[in-house]
Amino acid sequence: MDWDWGFVAEIMPTLLQGLKLTLIVTLLSAAVAAVLGLGLAIARRSANRYVARPVAFVVEFIRGTPLLVQLYFIFYVLPDAGILLPPLVAGVIGMGLHYATYTAEVYRAGIENVPKGQWEAARATNLTMRQTWVHVVVPQAVPPMIPALANYLIAMFKETPLLSAITVLELMNQAKSVANSSYRYIEPMTLVGAFFLAMSLASVVILRWLERRYGRLGT
Repeated sequence: MDWDWGFVAEIMPTLLQGLKLTLIVTLLSAAVAAVLGLGLAIARRSANRYVARPVAFVVEFIRGTPLLVQLYFIFYVLPDAGILLPPLVAGVIGMGLHYATYTAEVYRAGIENVPKGQWEAARATNLTMRQTWVHVVVPQAVPPMIPALANYLIAMFKETPLLSAITVLELMNQAKSVANSSYRYIEPMTLVGAFFLAMSLASVVILRWLERRYGRLGT
């Protein structure tokens, strides 16, 4: 099949709309993962085993099951329990929750790298637990985590095509719709690949800068 630039111009607005939604889903999911992941990391460090152990089980369970299965469960199974979510909301919750279990491990590693003396100094100056976390631990723990967290952001962007399974009109789903209606696959699928490649390369450049700026943290 020959490449048709006229067809490319025709479908470009639709694909750009899909790309816009893909970026929105990625950023919203990343925000959920960042906030929830920190909460999970703190809960796993709790001295109360009735808090730490169930949280650890949930984290390992989610990490051990595929994201696609989780998306299907949230969108197709929860309605049977009376919980009906719009596709976009279900996608953001699914991706955010899935990646929160990974960011939780990044946070946990960063928190454990804070020198023990810093905790002791906070107690010695009569700081509350909240003040210790906000003013002592988090400012020291977060910067080394940034490259690893950015890496998960790139991974989330590349996994957004899975959301087409729950009818989210992201980039891949828009391309499939265009291809199925026109019976032309080479242009939309090539453009999807080009969009993902361009965004991934730009993200890699930013990630390399973050690694040089803040250092490397293994996950």
